Amino acid sequence: QAQFVESGGGLVQPGGSLTLTCTTVEWVLNTYAMMWYRQAPGKEREFVAGAVGDSSRYADSVKGRFTISTNNVKQTSLLQMNNLTSEDTALYYCNAASISGLSTGTPHFSSWGQGTQVTVSS
Repeated sequence: QAQFVESGGGLVQPGGSLTLTCTTVEWVLNTYAMMWYRQAPGKEREFVAGAVGDSSRYADSVKGRFTISTNNVKQTSLLQMNNLTSEDTALYYCNAASISGLSTGTPHFSSWGQGTQVTVSS
């Protein structure tokens, strides 16, 4: 079963930036699209971004501000987040998906990490 460890969250002012890191096992990175999700208090977990090879997909709310990338050497997926707003405050998780899952935002694995908290506040 795949495991995901998220890190890099924190408190940032509106307009600021953060880079989140997801560490997982090599076979997951080599087989699946890497995905990021978030869950704000009182809301359902939602798709944020996903990528495999040269293909990527973003939620409309983060397009142009967030960038997902994969470092196969370090076995990590990165989520670069710029121009953050209070609406981005959430617990951020990573997972992986099949190619079809990338297009629908559906994660493949039922296991989730602890997530990393992002709080945007002045």
